[in-house]
Amino acid sequence: MVETYMIIEVWSDVVCPWCAIGRVRLDTALAQLAGAGHDLGEVEVVLRSFELDPNAPVGSSEPMVDVLAGKYGVAPGEAARMMARTEDLAAAEGLEMHMGTTLHSNTVDAHRLLHLALETGGPDLQRRLNAALVDAHFRDGLDVGEHAVLRKVAIEVGLDESDVSDVLDGGRYADAVAADVRQARAYGATGVPFFVIDQKYGVSGAQPVEVFTQVLERAITS
Repeated sequence: MVETYMIIEVWSDVVCPWCAIGRVRLDTALAQLAGAGHDLGEVEVVLRSFELDPNAPVGSSEPMVDVLAGKYGVAPGEAARMMARTEDLAAAEGLEMHMGTTLHSNTVDAHRLLHLALETGGPDLQRRLNAALVDAHFRDGLDVGEHAVLRKVAIEVGLDESDVSDVLDGGRYADAVAADVRQARAYGATGVPFFVIDQKYGVSGAQPVEVFTQVLERAITS
């Protein structure tokens, strides 16, 4: 019997709440299908880079509530209420987010470290780094554009300290980040999360578990 193999590519950003929510829903769909007796074979989930705001200044940050207020032309109080609604949806998926403390900053260096994690430790190490960066941003209110934060988080999840310093002190993986963004655009993605299963089936947004289940079933039987 030939072992089946499925690759799921997920374009996301560590400062995107819907990306974290979507990833939980994808994992739930995979677990439900496996529990129902579907033969998923080997499933590999790989994260691809997509910056929510590539023009965010490098080396500085500002409260996300102020950025949203300016973006949508609303008062800071209304922006805070918008963020609270997203926070509640995340909590329903088991995610701890304190949206009011989040900071707006450039994430290109976080993405470069995610590429390092994938290259040196595979999808599992990449997943652990992504989860830790999401927690640092949403749970702890840290600046995930700051090198000291990135270095600490990366080393704590198991990345080699010298490799981390090499990436942060230079431009390693910048081309890989740009290539991911180009591929997302080629697929027609204008935002994240964006999921591609076996390079055939696309899912845009943090869809309900049922949507992921339907697409995964189609991929399994095709």
